Amino acid sequence: MPVPASASLRTAFFATLRSATALAATAISATTLTTTALAADAPATHYTLDPAKSTLEFQFVQAGAQNKGKFTKFSTTLDFAPDSPQTGKLDVVVDVNSVDTGDKERDDTLRGADLFSVAKFPQAHFVSTQITKTASGYDAAGKLTLRGVTKDVHIPFSFKSADAGYLTGKTTLKRLDFGIGQGDWKSTEWVGSDVVVTYSLRLLPAAH
Repeated sequence: MPVPASASLRTAFFATLRSATALAATAISATTLTTTALAADAPATHYTLDPAKSTLEFQFVQAGAQNKGKFTKFSTTLDFAPDSPQTGKLDVVVDVNSVDTGDKERDDTLRGADLFSVAKFPQAHFVSTQITKTASGYDAAGKLTLRGVTKDVHIPFSFKSADAGYLTGKTTLKRLDFGIGQGDWKSTEWVGSDVVVTYSLRLLPAAH
């Protein structure tokens, strides 16, 4: 029995529609993959520290009172593209001997064997293993080595770029996790374990 012309037309129409839909889906998929690849391949800018306009400070509780200190010597390199943070890397090296709380006797105690033990461990080193975008900025997850102990830590930060890159933020570390506190200093009765680290870094792009 011959197929009615109207049925043949309907069959041809639906076949054409299916082909068009498949082509559109393929095009959308290809565009998405291309966009993702371009984002992943966005080049990171290499930044180095402008030490004269950068600070690395910390706060701690001693005898129930808030106290502040800073490190005056440290270096930082950052490879970073704001739209592709996954391509980035943050590397920070701190000269622990440069600790300065404004009190020479306390600073000498901090440098001693029971606390930072700078004669044996002169540097602290953080290197990121992953940088991700967050609701409030970015997060650098990585390894911090301090007083010979390496721990996983997170360094949250915001980043702005103008003539240079400006990286700011703060995080909380526990000094006892890194062995900073031997003997009587293991007690938190007089000095708390939590240390709030604040950083404000001006970073110069490689072209400078």
